[in-house]
Amino acid sequence: MLLKQRGGSDEFQKKGQFLTGNHLPDQITEFGVHYALDLQMNRDAGFYLDTRHLRRWLLDNAAGKRLLNTFAYTGSLGVAAGVGGAAEVIQTDISRKFLQFAKLSWELNELHKKEQRILPDDFFRVVGRLRHQDRLFDRVILDPPFFSATAAGRVDLQNESTRLINKIRPLVAHEGRLVVINNALFLSGADFMGELEQLCRSEYLSFEQIIPIPEDITGYPDTIVSPPPVDPAPFNHPTKIAILRVTRKDQRTS
Repeated sequence: MLLKQRGGSDEFQKKGQFLTGNHLPDQITEFGVHYALDLQMNRDAGFYLDTRHLRRWLLDNAAGKRLLNTFAYTGSLGVAAGVGGAAEVIQTDISRKFLQFAKLSWELNELHKKEQRILPDDFFRVVGRLRHQDRLFDRVILDPPFFSATAAGRVDLQNESTRLINKIRPLVAHEGRLVVINNALFLSGADFMGELEQLCRSEYLSFEQIIPIPEDITGYPDTIVSPPPVDPAPFNHPTKIAILRVTRKDQRTS
């Protein structure tokens, strides 16, 4: 048994202390897909259960598609797409260490190595290079952290979701899908949806669907102790996942 203390006094407590035993599982299986784990690698588990329905969507909607997974972390979303038959998966994150788990998970599922490409670099630099190369993808995932700042750019999900979406949307092919995830705890669902609706006033972007968070993660009505600090509705959790459809003026597909 491993105890992680978010408010611990040192990294040892935050990344986990054994209460019993001395062995941890090194993989998890969901919908028949295997994912590599190191439960003491970071403060979290390295695998987010709240995006389970999104992984299911990728399994069902990635066959033959080219996918770009940004802020990929350990790459579970890209691996789900790979198992779902994606023709190409690019996983990018600033941390080379975390991306190693994308490689391990790919191997666990016996997927062809050539179909996954790992790009350990800053989001803004990667997006700039791909645009310069005129690359387009059928599925693009934008799953940034709440806040980060590098020499190349800044991420602020509370105040600048629209800027990030506009940064990456030129990489989405005609009739492709852009998966947008916002986990800002104090950004209401109505405000986030308002941003998406404003973007979708253009004829080139349209709202398609919300991917809900599983109830065993959000809590059932009789188990919820207190509501989130702001109302996430029409989403069912502060982790807000939306899928947008992109129509290109030039209708390029590659």
